[in-house]
Amino acid sequence: MSIALRIIIDILLVVSCGFALAGVLGMLRMPDVFNRMQTSTIISVFWLLGLMVAGVLFAALVMHSGSAAVKVVLIGLFFVLTAPVVGHAISRAAYISGERPYTPLKPDKYGEDKPYDKEGII
Repeated sequence: MSIALRIIIDILLVVSCGFALAGVLGMLRMPDVFNRMQTSTIISVFWLLGLMVAGVLFAALVMHSGSAAVKVVLIGLFFVLTAPVVGHAISRAAYISGERPYTPLKPDKYGEDKPYDKEGII
């Protein structure tokens, strides 16, 4: 393995760890569950993208394994596509259960279609 490739992979891993640290600090700093979900979803996707590029470079150029590189891409693609959906589902469940944002919503789109009563029970 060339030293330049090793440096590129290490830089990508350090940047990914930086995004993970930013996500943890964001989770601790944000005031409510909705802001925490936004922070964790966005940061986890950026964290994974750097990790995925480093993994693909390592698998393809160091291990000489195209199949491992394809697996890394597929796992990363699955995570990138499902993380926002899961974040939305958790936020919606928190809203239905009675959790409200720190600052009031201007257009309360969640409150328009209330298939639940005051206690959050359907």
